[in-house]
Parts: sequence; structure tokens; C-alpha cells
Amino acid sequence: MANQLPDLQDAVVIALGSNLPGPYGSSEALLEAALARFPDVGLKILVRSSWWRSAAWPDPNGPEYRNGVVLVEANAGPAGVLAALLKLEAEMGRERWARNAPRTLDLDLIAHGRRVLDEPGLVVPHPRAHERLFVMGPLAEIAPDWRHPVLEKTAAELVSATTVGRDAARA
Repeated sequence: MANQLPDLQDAVVIALGSNLPGPYGSSEALLEAALARFPDVGLKILVRSSWWRSAAWPDPNGPEYRNGVVLVEANAGPAGVLAALLKLEAEMGRERWARNAPRTLDLDLIAHGRRVLDEPGLVVPHPRAHERLFVMGPLAEIAPDWRHPVLEKTAAELVSATTVGRDAARA
């Protein structure tokens, strides 16, 4: 685990998730492989959470998820970071065939510093991350004082207000 915590006002926050291991044997192995590729798409990992587990959502009968959060340094703006994440998802076998369907790799841009954007295909901060324990829990683990750019609450405060994935816990 990296131990250099960036200025939280400038943090680029990325959430990772998987519930289909693809050729990697486990979702955790797939997520580790994805993290290893972050430098290839211009993302330097500064600090990362442990892996968390949670039931599939919205259908809990699906395969269990593994999730985590990383803070990265990125030279690109939000659109460039999102493009890098989508490229990495595709290269690692992500297929988008239905909303909230099981997936090999899900990479979400949660925040890009204090920027607030609402453009076609790009909303920053992520519009639903604050509702999800499997995002806020890992974020609070590594950066409890990170402050949501719109809600002005810390990650630690947002954990108790989550409504989705309330079963999430460290794996």
C-alpha cells in the first residue's frame, strides 16, 4: 500500500469494483491486475484502500463484489482520466450490455479535486458515490477527511449516510 497522502483538496478519487473474475481466477486478482496497469494510462497511485466485499446490487443473487478506492495523481483533467478508465475497462474485458449487470471491471471517477462538472457523459463528483458504502467505506479508510465538493461532508461523515450496499465490509 502506498503511504503518500496527497492534499485532499486536489485528490483524484477512483473507485474500483468487480464481480466477474474473467481469466484472473478471482475478482481481487483482476483488481490487482487493473491497479498494476494504472501507470500505463497515466495514473500514479498514491494511496489505496483494502478490498471490500458486498452483495451484488441491485440483484443480491448475483456474484459478490469486491471494491476498493484509490487516490491517484493524474496529469489529465476529468475527461482525460475518464477516457483512461474506460480504455482500461475495455482492455480488461468489460462488456456493457445492461445497467448494473455483473462485470469484470468497473472503474468510476469519483472526484477530480474540487471540480464540479455536469456535461454529457461526465459528471464530477460522481452523482451517486456518496450513497454507496462500498465506495465511502474504502474512501473513509484511506482519507476520512476527504470532503465532498458539493455536499461539503467528509468521507467519514458520508459513511453513516449511505443507503446502498450497507452490507459492505473489508474482505
